[in-house]
Amino acid sequence: VQLQASGGGLVQAGGSLRLSCAASGRTLSDYAMGWFRQAPGKEREFVAAISKSGGNTYYASTVKGRFTISRDNAGNTVYLQMNSMKPEDTAAYYCAAVGNTYLNTRVYEYDYWGQGTQVTVSS
Repeated sequence: VQLQASGGGLVQAGGSLRLSCAASGRTLSDYAMGWFRQAPGKEREFVAAISKSGGNTYYASTVKGRFTISRDNAGNTVYLQMNSMKPEDTAAYYCAAVGNTYLNTRVYEYDYWGQGTQVTVSS
């Protein structure tokens, strides 16, 4: 499966953005999905995960209550709605896919990655 992330940009603190991850080559419903982010000089970190059906989600404590992961399997797209954004949310955001039934939170658990989309939150 090929993944294409989009929707990044510049936003003020307290604002919102919605990231999209479009899948091609395979049916999205075959994969559990996740979003990760990586700030300059830091390791890639887990943000959110969603099960194949979308019925189960899991969030990093740093974004819980502010970010929402969702998916449209018919449209082969996964989303990350980001609200109440903070300067510390500034990073390149990556979507990822894995063909299992778990809510995966570690980088090494994912088999496929999209390119990053840059999110910058100004104070």
